[in-house]
Amino acid sequence: MKITKNILFLISFLLLMSCKSEVNKEVKLTGYNTLNKHAQEFEIQLFNDYKKLIIKLPYKDSKQPLEYILLTKGTDLSQFSETDKTIQIPIKNIVVTSTTHIAMLELLGVEHTLVGFPNTKYVSSEKTRKLIDNGNIKELGMDANLNTEILIDLNPDVVIGFSVNGSNKSLTTAENAGIPVIYNGDWLEETPLGRAEWIKFFGVLFDKEQKADSIFKSIENQYNIAKKIAFEGKNKPTILSGAMFKDVWNLPAGESFVAQFLNDANTNYLWKSTKGKGSLQLNFENVLDKAQNADLWLAPGYFSTKEQMLSASEHYKQFKAFENGELYTFANKKGETGGVIYYELAPTRPDLVLKDIIKITHPELMEDYELVFFERME
Repeated sequence: MKITKNILFLISFLLLMSCKSEVNKEVKLTGYNTLNKHAQEFEIQLFNDYKKLIIKLPYKDSKQPLEYILLTKGTDLSQFSETDKTIQIPIKNIVVTSTTHIAMLELLGVEHTLVGFPNTKYVSSEKTRKLIDNGNIKELGMDANLNTEILIDLNPDVVIGFSVNGSNKSLTTAENAGIPVIYNGDWLEETPLGRAEWIKFFGVLFDKEQKADSIFKSIENQYNIAKKIAFEGKNKPTILSGAMFKDVWNLPAGESFVAQFLNDANTNYLWKSTKGKGSLQLNFENVLDKAQNADLWLAPGYFSTKEQMLSASEHYKQFKAFENGELYTFANKKGETGGVIYYELAPTRPDLVLKDIIKITHPELMEDYELVFFERME
């Protein structure tokens, strides 16, 4: 029998629809990821009628990820079990436990949803401070020991917490009271842009994914532009960092995100070749031997003045950078109630941190730029 063109078309159409049906079925079963470019420790999966937020490393040395089902309007609840952690989005009110979270809420324009925060005195942002002063944000005590009575009374849609080792009695109490808790692991990211990309974590909770993605792309672009400018510098100044605490000098290891800032600023960080993503603990003699003639000293601990440093140890004056006044600190720029601005805003705005470092180390490249976080120590 002769097969006509119409029959061939019909067969092709049926095959196409069959394939399309299988694709839709597969999407519903497995979802697909919104891939991060820099952040390694969280993932968002999109399904037909819900989203899944996966925190791959909720705390240091955790053995397994934590998964949260984000329910949208019209989600079929029958597909989930009682053990699934479910949260209705978009979030209407929230409790966060780190000042780094506040900067992201503000960029997304949802700071008004914040109803509680521990240690409100450490909040630097004028916008959020006004909400605190007006009584819109309740004081929750210490972050490691939240006032659970106030927290339960607030009954937020979600609490964004963090844990060093996976044990937090306050957050467990909140969960037992039916308040969803999400562990945020942004502080475990190993690159400056990786930390900043966690704005997408908040974006999905507030149904503002596109806005979060746009904000991050802008930050990333500004960071890369600044990095390119830095490598126009003709000199590569040597850098010392950190200070002593109980006779132990703590400074960034060569694979840390701080070391990456210094590398991207086209500087010669004297410990850039060391292993490790955290801090190095060295004795004074080792540091003096390597960095006595360093050109610049960035972030000398929590000290605010050279006088404070000498009160702690007369040995600091043996460094050329100290004697030449080439010390720069972020400890002096604070909010109204004493919170250090760097700790709140820097993780979200690594582009500004990098520009600060370039201004300090290559001032000729950024003549019109004004420092945001750092200043010369007097």
